Amino acid sequence: MTVPGIVSELDGGYNDGDGSSDVTSSNSSHERKIIVSNMLPLQAKRDTETGQWCFSWDEDSLLLQLRDGFSSDTEFVYIGSLNADIGASEQEEVSQKLLLDFNCVPTFLPEEMQEKFYSGFCKHHLWPLFHYMLPMFPDHGDRFDRRLWQAYVSANKIFSDRVMEVINPEDDYVWIQDYHLMVLPTFLRKRFNRIKLGFFLHSPFPSSEIYRTLPVRDDLLRGLLNCDLIGFHTFDYARHFLSCCSRMLGLDYESKRGHIGLDYFGRTVFIKILPVGIHMGRLESVLNLPSTAAKMKEIQEQFKGKKLILGIDDMDIFKGISLKLIAMEHLFETYWHMRGKLVLIQIVNPARASGKDVEEAKRETYSTAKRINERYGSAGYQPVILIDRLVPRYEKTAYYAMADCCLVNAVRDGMNLVPYKYIICRQGTPGMDKAMGISHDSPRTSMLVVSEFIGCSPSLSGAIRVNPWDVDAVAEAVNLALTMGETEKRLRHEKHYHYVSTHDVGYWAKSFMQDLERACRDHYNKRCWGIGFGLSFRVLSLSPSFRKLSFDHIVSTYRTTERRAIFLDYDGTLVPESSIIKTPNAEVLSVLKSLCRDPKNTVFVVSGRGWESLSDWLSPCENLGIAAEHGYFIRWSSKKEWETCYSSADAEWKTMVEPVMRSYMDATDGSTIEYKESALVWHHQDADPDFGSCQAKELLDHLESVLANEPVVVKRGQHIVEVKPQGVSKGLAVEKVIHRMVEDGNPPDMVMCIGDDRSDEDMFESILSTVTNPDLPMPPEIFACTVGRKPSKAKYFLDDVSDVLKLLGGLAAASSSSKPEYQQESSSKHTQVAFESII
Repeated sequence: MTVPGIVSELDGGYNDGDGSSDVTSSNSSHERKIIVSNMLPLQAKRDTETGQWCFSWDEDSLLLQLRDGFSSDTEFVYIGSLNADIGASEQEEVSQKLLLDFNCVPTFLPEEMQEKFYSGFCKHHLWPLFHYMLPMFPDHGDRFDRRLWQAYVSANKIFSDRVMEVINPEDDYVWIQDYHLMVLPTFLRKRFNRIKLGFFLHSPFPSSEIYRTLPVRDDLLRGLLNCDLIGFHTFDYARHFLSCCSRMLGLDYESKRGHIGLDYFGRTVFIKILPVGIHMGRLESVLNLPSTAAKMKEIQEQFKGKKLILGIDDMDIFKGISLKLIAMEHLFETYWHMRGKLVLIQIVNPARASGKDVEEAKRETYSTAKRINERYGSAGYQPVILIDRLVPRYEKTAYYAMADCCLVNAVRDGMNLVPYKYIICRQGTPGMDKAMGISHDSPRTSMLVVSEFIGCSPSLSGAIRVNPWDVDAVAEAVNLALTMGETEKRLRHEKHYHYVSTHDVGYWAKSFMQDLERACRDHYNKRCWGIGFGLSFRVLSLSPSFRKLSFDHIVSTYRTTERRAIFLDYDGTLVPESSIIKTPNAEVLSVLKSLCRDPKNTVFVVSGRGWESLSDWLSPCENLGIAAEHGYFIRWSSKKEWETCYSSADAEWKTMVEPVMRSYMDATDGSTIEYKESALVWHHQDADPDFGSCQAKELLDHLESVLANEPVVVKRGQHIVEVKPQGVSKGLAVEKVIHRMVEDGNPPDMVMCIGDDRSDEDMFESILSTVTNPDLPMPPEIFACTVGRKPSKAKYFLDDVSDVLKLLGGLAAASSSSKPEYQQESSSKHTQVAFESII
């Protein structure tokens, strides 16, 4: 556990009402963003004459283009690897040069580690898995290799070391890019508990059924949850991530003022959903090049009288190039009038990875293209033209501008910006119009046929969406796109152009950083503890007034007070929640009996359990009060009768509730109904997490409508939906006890309450309100204490059940030490043991 940190009150770190902090104010004077990615946005080459390394910005890099979203005085620091093999003797010199000239910090990974990290774990395990490809057989993807995972963790650690060399944790914002660095947040959060940390995943995030096959699934999830903001291209990707957090880590999410947030040990981890955009200026500058206009004229002349369909894809198994070609084959078969009038130009970018799958995809692509050209081609006409070489930017841009339709048929892709680029190129620029002799006010059109499995699909509402596996549907969609009326094409194009031009890469980056700043606003308003070892590390973030209950403080108060009210939860407080044996052990009974023997004490166990169980288990404690079923039944001692202010006639609502709950129990495998005299409870902790949660919401709505006119409340708790009479809660039970003490002329001057779960928060709230109770002659000393370090209305915490018992034993010892001398001897041994255990 790391040392808890908190800003001094003199610094005003958490006293401002608007939640501002020193970090916010200092950041306004010096904005700096640290962008961490696998590769730096640089191009490197060695000068053949001098032998020196030369570097330049990679103008096509997203990491460089995102600067457009910020003011010119915003400083950027880039951390990542170089796409060049720098010798060990040159690394120091190169590092100094890059930091001085480009504000870049290179991470030099050993060659073997780089191979295992990137080519091994990232490209042959994470990347296929995130694209829904499981290694079912040895020749169908690589099985999990622990050595590759260790290289991945080691590489992330090196990245974290580079970040720590340059970061000012109070001012800087760190933005991590993509799946190569998913455990980096854990290393950074461990070093700086309040680091301002964002992460954006540029690939898909798979469904929980796929992701759960990953042996290190929890470590990666916890890594992301150590960020303040996690970004995804689409809601589908975010939904899959949230489902994995729910199923594997038991975390629930909620929408807070339009923002999705996960509560993770007192920290709110926000989710951002926004697809990345393109750099408008970069694309428009290429459109204005003379070489682009010349190529456009060449294409216009070469394919005169023909419709052009354009495809631009990397050569890999997920881009669906072969499926696209098969769909074109079906198009020529079905729509025979298109033969001779239609050409597919397929530009194949170099593969980013190698392997048998890539080679097989390439062979299938070429054989299918050859078959189509032989069957439907003729002299001077090829229906499919494959361009498998490094195509210059101006040439790609010319094809974009001249194509009648763009077909993106990927079976799985994180984003894919090809449709965005196509739309901008079809709009053109004044310079391009002049070069091509086109009137500036001539109507612009574009038609898109896109796979529903790519990230940009949801943002293109005017595109024709297709299932790439349904080749007949793809063929029909292409025919529809080519034969659609000009007015409809123009309207679709205008809609797309407005979206793409207003949601460019600058807008994406600015929007993400604004949300990151908002997510980090309360960092210095809370106390932080680092807990957990290794990749299980996380930060516990709690209110600054929340602290461990001091034994010395409570004992001194205990000794000076005359009338004490002590309220104790049962499960999770006196008995461990995880224990199979729920009966109290000898130590619990001994401590309770000692406390109850002190006439100054009124001790109550307040539990949701039934009165019969509690009465039986706690029978040795004759003077102990019990509030069972959340206070529905109350008994002041074993010699008193059970009291309740509710009559059995008031329970007619059960006949309405039981059939409804039973129908949901029958429909939800793993759910059960718990019958209490005061309540009916539907449990779904053993059901499927997503389905159980969905059914709980439906049951809640159903019961609220059925019981609208009944004197009951319907509440949803942790894996439960409970129906109970109005006015039944632990908080009201505590109020009744205190009110009775006041009526009997014994108003408490000390109130202590210890509990561990959500229902105990009612008790904490109730006893805190007694401070302002006008019936009390003077406000009592209040000790509201939760078990475990977690967000709570209580002011104090104890770590676990053993801590609770030690504290109660110490109080019992304090009671014994204040007895007359003839009573002390019998309890001296117990007193000594209790004090020693506290110490």
